[in-house]
Amino acid sequence: MAQSINITELNLPQLEMLKNQLDQMYVPGKLHDVEHVLIDVGTGYYVEKTAEDAKDFFKRKIDFLTKQMEKIQPALQEKHAMKQAVMEMMGQKIQQLTALGAAQATAKA
Repeated sequence: MAQSINITELNLPQLEMLKNQLDQMYVPGKLHDVEHVLIDVGTGYYVEKTAEDAKDFFKRKIDFLTKQMEKIQPALQEKHAMKQAVMEMMGQKIQQLTALGAAQATAKA
């Protein structure tokens, strides 16, 4: 996000850019006004801002998301450790059942 706002440093009157279309498809486009940009603030809403204000907006958004990731990372690590423990227990149980089945099969024969 922040990299696409560095357009003012290029000083081009018509900057070629790729416009995000449908979150998956990119088409070539031209930016006629490098001082004012539309930014997607979420849920389909766009706000016109100066390039400098847009940089500030994305910096705040990146900082917010970084803090949120730092908050949830310990919980995710704990859940991952719990998942690993469950997988190990399931593996042991499967080995036990396999060995028990094999022992019963040789006892019947």
